[in-house]
Amino acid sequence: MEKELIQKLIKTATDQLAYSYVPYSHFHVGAALLAEDGSIYKGCNIENAAYTPSNCAERTAFFKAVSEGVRKFSAICVVGGMDGRLTEYAPPCGVCRQVMMEFCDPKTFEIILATDTEHYQVLRLEELLPMGFGPGNLAE
Repeated sequence: MEKELIQKLIKTATDQLAYSYVPYSHFHVGAALLAEDGSIYKGCNIENAAYTPSNCAERTAFFKAVSEGVRKFSAICVVGGMDGRLTEYAPPCGVCRQVMMEFCDPKTFEIILATDTEHYQVLRLEELLPMGFGPGNLAE
């Protein structure tokens, strides 16, 4: 992936931090999901007092895209930090990795973790979810 596109995804994800609803953890997360057609779906984390109904930024972006009929994705950028300060990488949680496994090819789908547009790491889903369980496991 070209550096210019990576930087655009990082900026888009970082902009989403402002929309996070995190009155409990104060850990803001933003995501920018790149569909194969070049569309970008944005997400932020949304907490709930009961905790389990909370939703991560990554899943917010995926659910927005899937709810609009999009099923093919190339990459996602995830940024996050306490009080919205990006001091270290914020990798996706296990539930988000599982959602990615549902819709993405683990060998090609890229996950960009960043603290700013110059400091980032690009990983494939199979690196973050080795031996992942997905639709292929249920195929006859």
